[in-house]
Amino acid sequence: MAMGTNEAPQPLVLNGDVTPLGELSPEDQEELRNLEKELQQLKIQFEKADTVKSRLLLDKLDHEEHKKQAQDEMMKLLQEELEFSKELENKKKRFEQEALAMEKTNHHLRHQINKQKERLKFKRSESESLQQKFKIIAAIPEKAVKFIGVEKEIPDHKLEKDCLHIQGQFSIIQNPALTLSGGQALITFEEEQVAERILKLARCPVTIDKTKMDVKPSRVALDTTVKFEVQLNVSLKKIEVSNIPPILPEERIRDKLELNFSKPSLGGGEVENVKYNKDSGTAVITFLHTGVAERVAMKNTYPLDMGLRVSQVFVSLCTEHQIKKFQTFCGTSRRTVLLSGISDVLDEEDLQDNLEIHFQKPNNYGGEVENIKYNAQGQTTMAYFNEETVASE
Repeated sequence: MAMGTNEAPQPLVLNGDVTPLGELSPEDQEELRNLEKELQQLKIQFEKADTVKSRLLLDKLDHEEHKKQAQDEMMKLLQEELEFSKELENKKKRFEQEALAMEKTNHHLRHQINKQKERLKFKRSESESLQQKFKIIAAIPEKAVKFIGVEKEIPDHKLEKDCLHIQGQFSIIQNPALTLSGGQALITFEEEQVAERILKLARCPVTIDKTKMDVKPSRVALDTTVKFEVQLNVSLKKIEVSNIPPILPEERIRDKLELNFSKPSLGGGEVENVKYNKDSGTAVITFLHTGVAERVAMKNTYPLDMGLRVSQVFVSLCTEHQIKKFQTFCGTSRRTVLLSGISDVLDEEDLQDNLEIHFQKPNNYGGEVENIKYNAQGQTTMAYFNEETVASE
């Protein structure tokens, strides 16, 4: 006998007809249970499918959200790219304009540089010309010097130090000059107002030996002149040696110089320092005591034993000079008039006398003549003026 209670079997509905379970055959009941199991499995699968569907729907929604965000970010990036492209284009245009402006500036600067180079070249040429023009080569004549007093007493403890140099100062003044060409004359009056009267005339009718000529008076424009001071410092302990043959290494030549100029038998003395310049073949030798440099320099030449041969080198006191207060000036002569357009109707001396007579007469607006110089045709003369007859400009 079976224990427990069992639910009554539910009737089976097939094709609209209700069939009680108890009326089914065992085979049908077994098939029915299998169907119920399959149904249960189908429900489980359906629930799983529904869950998957819901999850897919959520994933889809999430994906669409991400897609929308991605699209928004894409649009934002496209907008930024567009703005960046515009900004880049603007910068490119600005840089091109700046580059064009810089190119124009560079072209202008190059033009200015070339212009300044040409100006510098001209100035250098002018400077070289002036240097050649104002180069002074003169021998100062010997003069007897008489000492009339002591300007400054030197204490004994400073005597050695203060007597190491001879200092001198010279003022150089170049007289103004004018190149007088052929057929011209310079006439200097004793009074300025006479020269001014003549200069106011456009021409001066002059008759010489029955020949009439129109002489043109003009103001004398003098060449540029200079004025400067030369300060000279002559060392009494140093000599300059030149014409040193470069037949030995530099260090050995320096040793040979010290050795040779240290010999008392040749007039030398103890050497303190030797500075040798191999490029110029010169040297500056400093002696320890005063008097030696003067003694050696008075020889003008000195035998230098180089070992291989004995060479004669030139010696002189070591001098340093400075040019100060250099001034350039130009001017016109106050009392001198330049006469042009003169014909050689007489010889030079007679023509000069006739000109002087003509310009001395007051009815010719002339006056007393201090000096006159006529230059015949085909000749060139350099005339020099003193400061009294020149007005600086």
